[in-house]
Amino acid sequence: MTTVIKESPKGEHGGRSAQGDSRRTVAPASQGYIVALVGAMVATLAAFYLTLLALLATDNLPPPAFSNSLCIDEKLRFMREHPAPSPNLLVIGSSVAWRHFDSAAVANHVQGIRPLNGAFCALPANGSEYVASWLLDRHPTVRQVLMIAAPQDFAECSKKPTVVFDREDVDNFVYGGASRWPYYLRYFSPISLVGNARKVKYERANLLTFTRFGDGPLNTTRSLETLGYGPPEPLESACFQALRSLATRLQRDGRQLMVVTTPLHPDWKAQVDPDGKFFADFDARMRAALKATNARYWDADKEWKPDRAAFTDAIHLRWSAAQEFSAALARQLRPVNSVAAPTPKGSPVDHHERPLLASQPLKFNNQKLRLARIYL
Repeated sequence: MTTVIKESPKGEHGGRSAQGDSRRTVAPASQGYIVALVGAMVATLAAFYLTLLALLATDNLPPPAFSNSLCIDEKLRFMREHPAPSPNLLVIGSSVAWRHFDSAAVANHVQGIRPLNGAFCALPANGSEYVASWLLDRHPTVRQVLMIAAPQDFAECSKKPTVVFDREDVDNFVYGGASRWPYYLRYFSPISLVGNARKVKYERANLLTFTRFGDGPLNTTRSLETLGYGPPEPLESACFQALRSLATRLQRDGRQLMVVTTPLHPDWKAQVDPDGKFFADFDARMRAALKATNARYWDADKEWKPDRAAFTDAIHLRWSAAQEFSAALARQLRPVNSVAAPTPKGSPVDHHERPLLASQPLKFNNQKLRLARIYL
């Protein structure tokens, strides 16, 4: 009699099943894939930061792309490296405020004035209000706010974002002493980084120069032959609402706002508005936005007439003319002691009391003058 012993399937009585064998063989492969993936990520990150360090060593490293505008981001980098010691005059606006205000000339004419030029290029009025609110919260010593404006600043506010940059990130970067390196990863854009790295060194030596107060001199003898601007875009109510909102806040805080329209090239005005209706409407809407507030308004485009040679294009003054304009503007400003101290609102303390670093405006290389519209 033959006894047949039936073999139990593997895994039925504690033996290894085929499925278990499969798991044992797959597990090492999975672990290897994860290790390789992590290693690749670390290597990529290391290569990225080594590239940034190489750009830094050659002065080709652009600032972190908080706004994705080299002009704005470079101004933020400058403010981080040159903290303003308790300013009492804040200048806001777009490129005409950045480039047409000589803080040193104004300080020489108005005793006790400590300016901070907080204007950024290409900002519409709603963007200027956003930046002003940030800087006013950061600098409670500010008593007067000066906005220098062109008609272009009061168009397309509905199309352009009010939030110019992430306020918390920029606040930590400019005032909080945060390391800049994490922001390169957070705001990483390969196209933007490569493009800015190619031009930032040239721009810092030519277009993106600053005085120690943050002014942006157009130090050139050249001008654009075509004036560089066509007809202005239609004015928008949202822009004037932003101006009124700022004026209302400043009045509530016990601060003074002064709005100044920048001089404009007479030939451009004749070309784009031969009957003068557009600029008359602009003036009327500016006055209406400031009505019933304590803000003051000076139409310098009508009352201060420079020569045609003062302009580099339709709306921008070269630095020599900007200095003369600033001296005239200084006579319109009220003395510091005539403006009451701001009403305390629990604003953060101004931590930057050390002196500004000296910085002289650089002259343009007239052989390579490029008045890029993005900076104007």
